[in-house]
Amino acid sequence: MEARLDLFTDPLAAKVLKHIDSAGRAVTDSGLPHTTQELVKIRAGQINGCGFCTDMHTKDAAAAGETPVRLHLVAAWREATVFTEAERAALELTEQGTRIADAAGGVDDEAWANAAKHYDEDQLVALISLIAVINAYNRINRQPAGHYRPGQFG
Repeated sequence: MEARLDLFTDPLAAKVLKHIDSAGRAVTDSGLPHTTQELVKIRAGQINGCGFCTDMHTKDAAAAGETPVRLHLVAAWREATVFTEAERAALELTEQGTRIADAAGGVDDEAWANAAKHYDEDQLVALISLIAVINAYNRINRQPAGHYRPGQFG
């Protein structure tokens, strides 16, 4: 695979990514658990087929102490017993928020109510914002995967 655009040297890309990065930092600094944030990023990357983001976030999660078993089971989270109920609610919200066109109108009331059982309002704002941000990155960042180093982007 070859990159479609050089996002690291294009001036307009730099401007756009600056704003997306800023939104991402707001989420990172929120009260949403870091582990949940990484699981959401991994699952959205898997759904969108974004190899670069899947590579990046699995490596960052592993470097932060995430277990290989949990990382290997993100794609099959419904059948896995290694995720908390809160993480499962976040993963369901991620799937429905990522597959908006396939989810009969977006996130359904049941998935939202389940997430609201586990996360307060600020965490829900962070969660849906994270889903939007990672989906934006997945659509922009068509870069070759496999060479990311944990913490490479700060």
